[in-house]
Amino acid sequence: MKRTNFRWFMAVLIFSITFMSYMDRVNLSVATPTIMQEFGFTKVDIGFLQTAFFLGYALMQIPGGMMAEYFGQRIASTVAVSWWSLFTALTALGSSFTSFVVIRGLFGLGEGPIFPAMNNFIYRWFNRAEKATASSFMLGGAFVGPVFGPAITVGLMLAFGWRSVFIIFGAVGFVLALAWWCLAKNDPRQSPFVNKAEADHIESGMVLSDPKAAKEIAPWKSFITSIQFWAIGLQYFITDYIMYVFLAWLPLYLMEAQGFSLAKMGLAASFPWAALCFVTFFTGFVSDKLIAAGVSKHRARTFFGSAGLLLSGAALYMAAVASTPGANVLWLTISLGSLGFTFNASWAASMDIGGKFCGTVSGWMNFWGNIGGVVAPVATAWIATHYGWQAAILVTAFSSIIGVVCWIAVKPDQEIQRKDIPAGKVSA
Repeated sequence: MKRTNFRWFMAVLIFSITFMSYMDRVNLSVATPTIMQEFGFTKVDIGFLQTAFFLGYALMQIPGGMMAEYFGQRIASTVAVSWWSLFTALTALGSSFTSFVVIRGLFGLGEGPIFPAMNNFIYRWFNRAEKATASSFMLGGAFVGPVFGPAITVGLMLAFGWRSVFIIFGAVGFVLALAWWCLAKNDPRQSPFVNKAEADHIESGMVLSDPKAAKEIAPWKSFITSIQFWAIGLQYFITDYIMYVFLAWLPLYLMEAQGFSLAKMGLAASFPWAALCFVTFFTGFVSDKLIAAGVSKHRARTFFGSAGLLLSGAALYMAAVASTPGANVLWLTISLGSLGFTFNASWAASMDIGGKFCGTVSGWMNFWGNIGGVVAPVATAWIATHYGWQAAILVTAFSSIIGVVCWIAVKPDQEIQRKDIPAGKVSA
């Protein structure tokens, strides 16, 4: 029987959903100068609006992962996409600082479950030698969003005003939620588009839970006492802190510190995100090839994870001291692009060490990442206001050292050991 490849169609749908999730986030950043002028907001005010999103987003990471494990990825993802699309559209109705804070906070709650749920879906729908590549679709969609987001958002703003951006993207989000509900299944064998040959390939080497067994809640006592459980969370705090500095402040930084116009900023701001997307896909492909060739997961994931942070911090330092706008954008592109090594390694490693509880582990990891997202907008705004943009960029650059140290403690070759079962490695 010729094997179907419907799992890769689902990877493209995952790409589309995460693409939309980041388009919805970056829209506020691009519209920030116009919103600041219309409502009289300061940089610190905008920092708090960004933080409201990240706070809601961070709070739903762990519950979102656990919901995906308990209720299934299909329900968790459909509800998440529908929820955030509603509050994306409602952003157009913001009329005061308080209303913007409430709407963006609720928007963050909706986006919270999507990455843990999608990671859980990838764990169940892809062969163990395909997981890093599949993760690159999830991450690549997220990082393509900011590539096209600035230019598309600027175009819509110039043509129809900033409110149109949020209404249009909210509507598209509802379409994607409907597509996911119709096509996604918790078990690939339940899908009419997956034949037996594809299902057998997906499950080759995978240890499956008994479908008749009672549903389990993640073993938090085992997780919370694991060094690598904390290490993967803290390294992702640093990784996301750096990325969210770009997401929240790159458009305004390019206009204020580098003198770009609104139209030129839309183009320049896309280069770092394009590099991040390319490196993420490249890393996923190479990582899976290395593991298929016999290289240990520990070497593949840990090398890429730590090297990405080291390169990102070094390039960010060079961007801070660059003497021309062109050189600044070049180093910013290298810096954010380098994080592609770390992002892919992080999500693949969370599946490696989490096993069937990878939704919870990736939720924990992304929770810490988005605590970085809570801190980054306000901390960067405060440093930039009091000490200038160069100081804000330098602080971000040196934070990468902490993440490199944390990667040393992550051991992707072995799942986090549960205290209620015998020690030993588990294949998945």
